[in-house]
Amino acid sequence: MDDAALQREFLRWLVIEKGRSPATVEAYDRDLTALGRWLATRSQNVRTMDAPLLEEYLASQRAQGLSASTVTRSLAAIRGFYAFLVDEGLASGSPASGVTPGRRRRSLPKPLSEDAIDRLLSAHRLTSSPALALRDQVLLELLYGTGCRVSEAVGIELGDIDFDEDLIRVTGKGSKQRLVPMGEPLRDALFAYLAPIGRPSLVTDASRSHLFLNARGGRLTRQGVDLVIHERALAAGVPTGEVSAHVFRHSCATHMLEHGADIRVVQELLGHASISTTQVYTAVTTTTLRQAYVDAHPRAHG
Repeated sequence: MDDAALQREFLRWLVIEKGRSPATVEAYDRDLTALGRWLATRSQNVRTMDAPLLEEYLASQRAQGLSASTVTRSLAAIRGFYAFLVDEGLASGSPASGVTPGRRRRSLPKPLSEDAIDRLLSAHRLTSSPALALRDQVLLELLYGTGCRVSEAVGIELGDIDFDEDLIRVTGKGSKQRLVPMGEPLRDALFAYLAPIGRPSLVTDASRSHLFLNARGGRLTRQGVDLVIHERALAAGVPTGEVSAHVFRHSCATHMLEHGADIRVVQELLGHASISTTQVYTAVTTTTLRQAYVDAHPRAHG
């Protein structure tokens, strides 16, 4: 069995036996494909790779400027792959045993200001399709209003929306579901998008249940979301390099904490399994507080 076949078997196992989400499987596929290409340049393969060669590969990733989190995720995919091969009797050992990605620095999220968010939500990109304009508005209101992940947003179906209780069910990591509230702007945008001029005009398959559709009536992808955000940033005059779906999530959490929300409420809203993950946002608000103190307090300087 060649490397590509082994990789396919592993990915199939992740889906069937481990129940991993499509986003996780896609990420593992990318990481292992990148490893395979690199090994090919050195006339090596999965079966001949040893620990020193793996260390060299990880070093090459760092040299490319990849973040510590990306290298860590890549090693996790490789470690999981070899664990599968060993369990299935397809490899005698794992070169990833004892290999570490190096110290991972925890970077603080960089939220947008409330003014920048207002400009993004108020701007409208030039499009000949009223339906797509309505869809884009719902998408951005959802990302900022609920703080949901982009993978959660594109997975929302019509049946997940409860207008009676003003709640939306989202499915997060590990297929865990949670309910998030919708504010008035999001509710109004949803009503407009679900009217005949909006989503119904995009539908080409009556059985399709996803909330967000593309111009061809298919499910909107993560790449499609990136394009929407990029175009809205251009229209709003916000630097495109500062905006992403994850930045909307960061901004939602940070702004709520700055306005007095309890950290456990934010944890539940974002779907964090551990409150320590949410606590990184308190560091952002502390930084904001410190700057405000330095700028305004007479005794902040010498």
